[in-house]
Amino acid sequence: MANTSESWGSRVGLILAMAGNAVGLGNFLRFPVKAVENGGGTFIIPYLVSFLLMGIPLLWVEWGMGRYGGRYGDHSTPFILDNMTKKRLWKYFGVFGIFTNIGVMAYYTYIESWTLTYTLKSLKGDFLGMDIGKVGETFDQYVDISAGVNFPTWALLAFVITLVINIWVLSKGLSGGIEKVAKIAMPLLIGFGAFLAIMAITMGDTGKCEDCNSHIGLNFLWEPSYDSLNNPKVWLEAAGQIFFTLSVGMGTIQCYASYVKKRDDIALNAMSAGWMNGFVEIVLGASVVIPIAVGYLGLDWVKENAGFMMAFKTMPYLFDQFASILPVLAGVAWFGLLFFAGITSSLAMGTPWMGFVQDEFKWSRNKSAFTLGVFVFFLALPTIFFFEYGVFDEYDYWTGTVSLVVFALAEVILFSWVFGVNQGWDEINYGADMKVPNIYKYIIKYVTPIFILVIFVASLVQPKNNEWAKAFQGDWELDPSSIIGKIMNKGITHNTAYFSDVQEAEKSGVVESIEQDDRNHIVNISNVQTFYKTKRGHVVKKEPEDGGEAFDSTVADKLFVKKSAELTISKGDQIEEGQVYAKGSFINRIFFLDMSRLLLALVFIGLAAMVRRAQVLRERRA
Repeated sequence: MANTSESWGSRVGLILAMAGNAVGLGNFLRFPVKAVENGGGTFIIPYLVSFLLMGIPLLWVEWGMGRYGGRYGDHSTPFILDNMTKKRLWKYFGVFGIFTNIGVMAYYTYIESWTLTYTLKSLKGDFLGMDIGKVGETFDQYVDISAGVNFPTWALLAFVITLVINIWVLSKGLSGGIEKVAKIAMPLLIGFGAFLAIMAITMGDTGKCEDCNSHIGLNFLWEPSYDSLNNPKVWLEAAGQIFFTLSVGMGTIQCYASYVKKRDDIALNAMSAGWMNGFVEIVLGASVVIPIAVGYLGLDWVKENAGFMMAFKTMPYLFDQFASILPVLAGVAWFGLLFFAGITSSLAMGTPWMGFVQDEFKWSRNKSAFTLGVFVFFLALPTIFFFEYGVFDEYDYWTGTVSLVVFALAEVILFSWVFGVNQGWDEINYGADMKVPNIYKYIIKYVTPIFILVIFVASLVQPKNNEWAKAFQGDWELDPSSIIGKIMNKGITHNTAYFSDVQEAEKSGVVESIEQDDRNHIVNISNVQTFYKTKRGHVVKKEPEDGGEAFDSTVADKLFVKKSAELTISKGDQIEEGQVYAKGSFINRIFFLDMSRLLLALVFIGLAAMVRRAQVLRERRA
């Protein structure tokens, strides 16, 4: 048993901190994009069903596990899980509760630093007068998109500053650090979000195009539709979003809940934090990016181009369309909102490590925070230096997606079937300020585990392009984004060796010009693609459902080749997919992807070894 003097200062602070843990960048960036990709209003019903059948039950399970572990002085998932069973193996599932947070914090804090930089850029008016292309180029320059190693000096400095802020707050503890930040950040976040939502709702028809009306964007997202109820892809996407938005399956909720008192309510607290997150996501998150983008660029453009990077590559341009001083105010509100959403989540990610090393190794709060900072800094460097090679995305996939599902499945099985649903139900309801409906006892035991198991299996063997109907008919080709597909590197068809003396083109095109800078050959290429002109006059890449006029158009692109390489192409040449276009000494993308996975595996093994060492120390102290 470990002893700690940590505690929450107030119930309001606890709820705000828990809500801040859940309310993150995904509420404002991932949710709107997922909704657009899955038909807007058709996404809402599966999302809400997933929230009720998986999200809320997992919140109660994790709060219950956390408070139960805290009763025995444990504040990290390995030993919280260990307290609930006599089988020692379960504590190693708890390693996911530390590993996930450190892995996610490594790249998440980097994104958080972008929002800090862009807040200052917006305040200075740096984006005023830029067209949408220039705004995108500014971001590419900021993260140093080029051939070879990325070394973004200012982005790296901003990352260090952001990481130091996180570590300093964590060193102040729960009530003196995290709770104080939550009490400031959450009201400001909601205030900024409300300001931007009002801007979006009141802008209405801008006259920029036939359907450039923010109300069309709002209707697209909020008007429910029943068309998706028989679409497995939409259900899987909705359920996956619940993991992201509520931060379940990470171990942060257990850690926070382990510091509440034995008789403190957890049933209503969990509901309050969950519904506050839902309000921020559905009401505020859905009222900013998509409606404003539709207001100036049209619904067809948004359907075709919606993505995570809209926050940095599109929103500054859209704000610049506002009159007077509103572009500056909107930019500061938007990126300030994202910064506060980010830091309340990243602080939560640091607490499982803090609780673990303080409890098990008796480290001081300052030492625990400092070692976390060093750990995260070095783990983050590959995502920064090799951003262009996909290392950033690999961290996100394995620590921010797969690990969440694995741990959530393990914890709900442990809580319901090993610890026992009756004992677990009593824990949830002990000291509760609300009566939890009895139906949830059976949902937690049967429905939620099956729900998560289906998500995991579906992610494991996801068919190409999510064509489930085709797969069930016998034509089952793994999608490159499936877990097995990722491991097999199915998405890589050219430059498949770790090291090579040539580079093969991954797409076709015509060489328009070749330029040079200090480090690169910059090959400007163009290729002819088929587009469609919709009935509203918008140009899109995919044939719209209501039909469109097809036409061919030239699209520009760039190839970055390190300056020491020898180009085998010249201006005017036609490049075919798979053709060699450069000779030299190359380290290919597949090497960085596999090495990043190996690095993450070593981190997990190292944390498991620390848990084993902690068990030995416990036995010696007993």
